[in-house]
Amino acid sequence: MGRIQILSDDLANKIAAGEVVERPASVVKELLENSLDAGATDLRVDVEAGGRRLIRLVDNGGGMLRDDALLAFERHSTSKIRAAGDLFSIATLGFRGEALPSISSVSRLILETRASEESTGSMVEIAGSKIHKYEEIARTPGTTITVRDLFFNVPARRKFLRSEQTELAHIASLVTHYSLAHPDKSFELRHNSSQLLLATPVETLRERLYQVFGSRTLEDLVELGEIAKQVPGEIAEDGEEGAPVVFRLSGFISRPQVQKSNRNSIFLFVNRRLIRDRLLLHALQSAYHNVIPPHAFPFALLFVGCPPEEVDVNVHPSKTEVRFKRGSFLHDFVRDAILETLTRQRPVSSVPARETPQPAAELPYSEFTQRVENERFDPPVSDFLQPLTAVEQAQLPEFVLRPQPAAAPRFDFEDAAIAVETAPIAATPVKLRIPETHGAFPEDAILDAPPSMEALGDLRPLGQLQESFIVAAGRDGLWIIDQHVAHERILFEKVLRQRAAGKVEMQNLLMPLILDLTPAQGIEYNRIREELQAVGFDTEPFGNRTIAVKSAPAAAGVADAEKLIFEILEIAENELRSVSLDDLRRAMCASIACRAAIKINTRLDSAKIEWLLRELAATEYPMSCPHGRPVALRYATRDILKGFHRI
Repeated sequence: MGRIQILSDDLANKIAAGEVVERPASVVKELLENSLDAGATDLRVDVEAGGRRLIRLVDNGGGMLRDDALLAFERHSTSKIRAAGDLFSIATLGFRGEALPSISSVSRLILETRASEESTGSMVEIAGSKIHKYEEIARTPGTTITVRDLFFNVPARRKFLRSEQTELAHIASLVTHYSLAHPDKSFELRHNSSQLLLATPVETLRERLYQVFGSRTLEDLVELGEIAKQVPGEIAEDGEEGAPVVFRLSGFISRPQVQKSNRNSIFLFVNRRLIRDRLLLHALQSAYHNVIPPHAFPFALLFVGCPPEEVDVNVHPSKTEVRFKRGSFLHDFVRDAILETLTRQRPVSSVPARETPQPAAELPYSEFTQRVENERFDPPVSDFLQPLTAVEQAQLPEFVLRPQPAAAPRFDFEDAAIAVETAPIAATPVKLRIPETHGAFPEDAILDAPPSMEALGDLRPLGQLQESFIVAAGRDGLWIIDQHVAHERILFEKVLRQRAAGKVEMQNLLMPLILDLTPAQGIEYNRIREELQAVGFDTEPFGNRTIAVKSAPAAAGVADAEKLIFEILEIAENELRSVSLDDLRRAMCASIACRAAIKINTRLDSAKIEWLLRELAATEYPMSCPHGRPVALRYATRDILKGFHRI
């Protein structure tokens, strides 16, 4: 008997299932994509036991004809492509032809469907690739697919599934993704009869974001708008240039204050197809470079649109990875578009405020959001405020109201809305009608202006807090500026410009500074010696693993020269092999700026404060320091008015 043999259809289907069906969420993905391709506008997903026991998808799409209902379970069957050339211009979500056969080979599956042009529907029952029943049924147009006992005949694969909550989280994340990509459609997700998500059709993506994540998340986002860029078409064999190709980008990105610990809040779509793509991820991270810390991630919902022939979606069985024909162009387009939006809008961080409690029914999908997000953007303000100690109370200035012992409230207003019984202050608060003599807030006050660093130029400095933070008033609220990181941003951009022009200001040392290096530091020094020269360090070898520093950047000063050299060598040793040369240069400039910047606990006169705000307003990215810390916090006028019950 020969060694080479043909695999049985059953075994071939199971092998294909291993590629397509990794976990319950893989099944949901394939079924969702088929429903969307069928034109469904109402999709409901029911799961039990994290998808192990049951996955059911009900849609109102086009449905299947009788013959197609059986043919759909044959290997390599598909309604999406007809010829080989179609593989390079796929405009649908599903196409491989292995989804339903693969799913049915490792589960007990029931398909119920009816096409609108037929009066009756069809029901097909399959278990382990074997058809058990096929009959006509009465039902409305659309399709219902029920998948039970996933991997019942592949115990080894079933053992590799994670906990019920983990598998459910993957399904919830997937349904969330597609509900965001199709705000005009209805999505419902239920687990063990409990509703986790109900997203009804809305007109805009902003409304969908509110439905899924709530108003708090929406306030922290910046809308990209519709951004398009054109690239010349390809040159044909006859020398003629093809039609120009247009790439489009839209969606939302987060303000610098939003810093996530992982990539779970990054949603990427190409032609409304959910993808994982390193190129787009790198473009996004490059745009936030020196805006948020290096190991933090933003919230991003990005939609890339391009002609189908510009992207190859046939590079992975699960269809989550793609390959772009013009990858370099797309990378720079996405990076520059995000960077330009951040630069133009200059979003400012807001002081975290305690939110007014809402009834549970009014909180948009709080339980679901917690499961998907699993983290908050900002800590509550109560985490920062602590009661004054007795010693601190005794040190309060005379004009500050001190805490008073409980006493009966006294009211002299003749038109008081209610009668108040004698009660301690700690009792349930009562609501009084405020006399008209208090007056209304000016009608021209800016209450809903989008928070932007553009307001820096109009701020009126009030003074310093703890000789570390500048307090200033603006028409849009009260501002608190960290003087160290503000000056750090100013110096960072100044050093970057000087380095790019080859005109970094240097300061000669009276005596060369002799530094002894470790073997590893010696290797890194030889590697980045020219970069050190470019940022203002004039150095030369001075014996075995010893260097002489003859000048240092004027911005940093002589005193910090030694610390800066070793800090830069450490950056090179830790990051040079994993980041670009440009990233290393920016890190070196950031170190110089940090060392040279005004320190906290430093008293500033009014002229210095005004200079600092003026120079900060003139920077390109005043939102954060080079290491990602926010430069300013804004306490909005609306929040102040709410606190004083003016609105």
